Amino acid sequence: MPFSYVVYKGQRLVVSTGSGILTGDEIRACQAQTTTDPDFNPEFNQLVDVRQVTDLKMFIDEFKSLARRKVFTSGSRRAFVAASPHVFGMGRVWQAHNELSTDNPSEIQAFYDLPSALEWLGLESLPEPAKQGAANKIDGSRPADDEKIA
Repeated sequence: MPFSYVVYKGQRLVVSTGSGILTGDEIRACQAQTTTDPDFNPEFNQLVDVRQVTDLKMFIDEFKSLARRKVFTSGSRRAFVAASPHVFGMGRVWQAHNELSTDNPSEIQAFYDLPSALEWLGLESLPEPAKQGAANKIDGSRPADDEKIA
């Protein structure tokens, strides 16, 4: 699965993780599932870790639409971490389109490295389960202990 998330209520944080080729439909599905998760609060911060994403397959209009969707409140901070210049650039586009939203956009910053993103979010490190790859699947179930999420 190229896009997943996990909510850390204690840290008031949502960690969304992508890998491989990511599509608009996958992002939209993950946004929809996140907003209906009983542990989710739109005032939480978000770390979008797309360091393993190799390409984003979507039209620019679809990308703009996704960026302007109100998932988090204006007080939320959302860090977008990418390894490749192409994906980092799309993070900057996401940031710009979110800022142009007339519906109280959240704060978004794009980063090339995880430590800088964590610092901007006020975190010293990722919550322990995030380091181990725990995530919610798009179908809403949690992975089994022996099941690895891609």
